Amino acid sequence: MATTVEIPDTDETCAYCGSRIFDHDPICVRDCTADCGSPLHFCNYACLSAYITENELTYGDACEWSPK
Repeated sequence: MATTVEIPDTDETCAYCGSRIFDHDPICVRDCTADCGSPLHFCNYACLSAYITENELTYGDACEWSPK
């Protein structure tokens, strides 16, 4: 899979809180299970974590253990 790197605009805002990402420690996330659509930008890991939790993005993705 080829990857290209594009620097977001200086005014790009966080997908979660709306802050300018470059005022913080930005993170770029791309969903490559759906044709690597447009990236989402977050101003920090806390906003990324809150976004994942609120959108239930990890539900059903973990292995399940059941005692017999």
